[in-house]
Amino acid sequence: MPAISRDEVAHLARLSRLALSESELDQFAGQLDSILSHVRTISEVAAADVPPTSSPNPATNVTRPDEVVPCLTSEQALSGAPAVEEQRFLVPQILGDGE
Repeated sequence: MPAISRDEVAHLARLSRLALSESELDQFAGQLDSILSHVRTISEVAAADVPPTSSPNPATNVTRPDEVVPCLTSEQALSGAPAVEEQRFLVPQILGDGE
């Protein structure tokens, strides 16, 4: 027995304000019946003892230890900049004053 009838699909189409042809009603009834039977199958398989998860695979964050290493001084970093103002890179303004 189908999970959804053609008349129920027509009723849902009216509620959704969809104008469906006779062939579309038949087509959608078959597709919705298939979807509902798949959902029913999945519902039967899902066990109450299985905890909900966001992913079936365990996720671990791979990090490296923080180590202090030599880095550029401000003068070295700014030495190749085309324009500098108050020890910062100077870039052209792209937004107006009020934005």
